[in-house]
Amino acid sequence: MTPFQLLFLVFLLIPLVEIYLLIQVGSVIGAPWTIFFVVFTAVVGAGLVRAQGLATLIKAQSALGQGELPAVEMIEGLAILIAGALLLTPGFFTDAVGFACLVPPFRRSVIYWFIRRGLLRSARFHVSPGSGATDPNAPPASPSARVIEGQSRRMDD
Repeated sequence: MTPFQLLFLVFLLIPLVEIYLLIQVGSVIGAPWTIFFVVFTAVVGAGLVRAQGLATLIKAQSALGQGELPAVEMIEGLAILIAGALLLTPGFFTDAVGFACLVPPFRRSVIYWFIRRGLLRSARFHVSPGSGATDPNAPPASPSARVIEGQSRRMDD
């Protein structure tokens, strides 16, 4: 199955599942309560997304401060963004998936599963202030590392 076919199938099936669940839940608890719960989950979800997004931003800044590229934190930020979009989408199925993306251990296990399967690439780079990223396997530069400055001139001009 090609990615386009898979995407088409997802965009076709998710609204059908949502409509089915909304009808079933509405027939059990009534339309006003169904609407209330849809709006309530969106409001609660937005608050959780905001809090976890800020926490992930702080972790990313901390990793940068230690001289590491915050690759996993960036992927977590993307997962939180997707969770926010799912929680703002009316429906119970998307809310369940969105809330699942907001559970940090679950989110990290899914991210590492994607990395192990080769669907995402993860790298840890050590960055010293004022320089670019170095070899991922190299230790971080020590404060007493020598800096060699020089000039260059192109000879083929």
